[in-house]
Formats: sequence, structure tokens, C-alpha cells
Amino acid sequence: MAMNITDFFVDKTPSLLLISGPCVIENYDITFEVAEHLKQVSEDLDVPFLFKASYDKANRTSIDSYRGPGLAEGLEILARIKSELGIQIISDVHRIQEVAKAAQVLDVIQIPAFLCRQTDFILEVGRSNKPVNIKKGQFVAPMDMQNVVDKIRSTGNQHILLTDRGTVFGYNNLVVDMRGIPMMQQTGCPVIFDATHSVQLPGGQGSSSGGQREYAPVLARAAVAAGANGVFLEVHPNPDKALCDGPNSLKLAGVDKLLKQLVKIHKLVANQS
Repeated sequence: MAMNITDFFVDKTPSLLLISGPCVIENYDITFEVAEHLKQVSEDLDVPFLFKASYDKANRTSIDSYRGPGLAEGLEILARIKSELGIQIISDVHRIQEVAKAAQVLDVIQIPAFLCRQTDFILEVGRSNKPVNIKKGQFVAPMDMQNVVDKIRSTGNQHILLTDRGTVFGYNNLVVDMRGIPMMQQTGCPVIFDATHSVQLPGGQGSSSGGQREYAPVLARAAVAAGANGVFLEVHPNPDKALCDGPNSLKLAGVDKLLKQLVKIHKLVANQS
């Protein structure tokens, strides 16, 4: 669907938003392959689409974990793919110093879950005047996200997405409470459900995170049925070989079937409201 992301905030009956891509930029070829496939799928289903890939994963478990190509090379790859495919891009930003440069390329700036309480950083992202996707921290209650939204709005920026990615549940595990979706929607912001990070097992493999990707489709369907405005899916051509978040990433070839199901559920829920 050829739709500017800002239209998503003013459309009273928006389509289900898809945010999807590989966890991290591994190289140009894989990143382009994923983006091209997702663009085609989203166009076939008439779904608005944001391509997501991180240029730097600053929150990896181990010092030896692959983080990505970095700011300069990563933004160059994203800008090239954005131009070649005519798609919109979202990526994590981890430091205040990166916001201005990232805003030159990104259509949406994503605040990572671990940084959703960092006030100065949040305000700097808000002042970029780019739409913002705030990932709810695993340690934050859904109703407390109102405070984070208020920080962004204090800058005059009204284009805010909230994303749920599960809540800490004991050691090396997350749990999803679907009540969080309508709770966060009370802020007036669209709520996205991150199905793949919600099945992550943080630090579950000792020096890296584990995951249970087989349950991601189950949670995605449940979240859309609960009224989520969009889904966040990390995908890879070969998740078992992915350099980041492979255990919780979905296989690229199977995303078409899942997205068709989610669109049908979303339409059914919309017709009942």
C-alpha cells in the first residue's frame, strides 16, 4: 500500500500495519532480499509496511555478539534500499548523538525497550519531528506508557506508535498480557504487537538469547484479535543462520501465509467495532 506513515495516524479505519525485516543488517544482499519480498507481500495484501533492520544492536547479550555494520555504513545501506524499492524505513537509535543523522534517512525512529525511560534521549527523538515507535520496556506496566507518550508530546510531536514486546516473567522468559493492548490504546496511540521478540528467551543460551519462534504466529493472531493496530515480525531467509535473534525470528518464506491470516482477523475485528 502506497501510504505515508503519517497517514496512519489520521485514518480512522487504518489497515493493519506491518513492521518487519531482519533483526540486524548483515549485508546489503540479505537486507535487500528481505525488503523486496516484504514489499511484494504487503502490496499484494494492501497492507501499509515499514521495513525494519537495525544498523547497530547496542543491547546484545555478549561482547562477542554481532552488532551490525554501524551508523554510517548501516544508514547508507538503508538509504539505498529505501530509494531502490520505494519503501519506508524504521530502525533503532540508541544514542542522542545519532538522532540527527538517523533522522535524515529513517521515516520512523524506534526507541528500544531498554531506553523507554531515558528522558533526555526520548525528548531528543521527539524533537526530530519524525514519527516515533516506542517499544514498551519488559519492566514497564502498560498503563505507565502514558508517561513516555507525554514526554514525546511535550516536544510537539504527535506521531507516536507504542509497541508491546512482552514482560519479564521470572528468569530468561517473557510473558504477554493481551490486556496491555487496550490499556496502551487509551493513550490515543496506535499499538503494535511485536510477536517475535515476545517469544524471545533473554539470555536463555548463556551468551545469547534463545527463543521459541513456533509460538510467534499464535501470539500474533491473538494480539490482532485483541485489537492490535499492527504487528512487528522479525524475519530472515534462514533464521538458524541469522547473526542476531535467529531463535525467535520467522522464516521469510512463511510470512505470506501468516500475514494473510492476520489481515482476515483484523478485518473481522474492525467490522465488529
